[in-house]
Amino acid sequence: MGRGGRRPSRGVAGVQDEPIETARLRLIPNSPDDVRAQIEKMDARTRKELSQDWLARVAAATGVDPWVLGFTMADRSTADEIGSCGFKAPPDADGMVEIAYGVHPEYQNRGYATEAAAALVTFAFSSGQVRVVRAHTVAEGSASTRVLARCGFRSVGQVIEPEDGLVWRWETNGTG
Repeated sequence: MGRGGRRPSRGVAGVQDEPIETARLRLIPNSPDDVRAQIEKMDARTRKELSQDWLARVAAATGVDPWVLGFTMADRSTADEIGSCGFKAPPDADGMVEIAYGVHPEYQNRGYATEAAAALVTFAFSSGQVRVVRAHTVAEGSASTRVLARCGFRSVGQVIEPEDGLVWRWETNGTG
């Protein structure tokens, strides 16, 4: 059976280490070794775009921790790996987390990103640690802006992100 069917390794105490299942997806918590292997497979240009803060958190990770290592998205019916999703960091002191997601090109435009983003929002709010879920998109209409709107996010303006430049900021507090 492929990665989509594997049982996750034990993680950090009190942290989700079982897959999250949605209608069509299984979100499998990544181990530090999973993430390191994914990074090694990246081309140099993509690796260069990774946040140095996130890479430091990955290097320090000792077990499954979805706030840091995220999830592999797998199709529940086939166990095919179709993308990844997660959080850019653990909840901050104000109870905010930022989500990120990506679907492999051959699986795009099928609603998987929307399903994964909705599952991340549910996970975040059910943790009891989160008051606001945030996301950033390029500063133009895109598939991601439509995903976020479908998941109850609202655009709250433009910001300059140190690593990404000008982006649109989206937020939800879970009340729709």
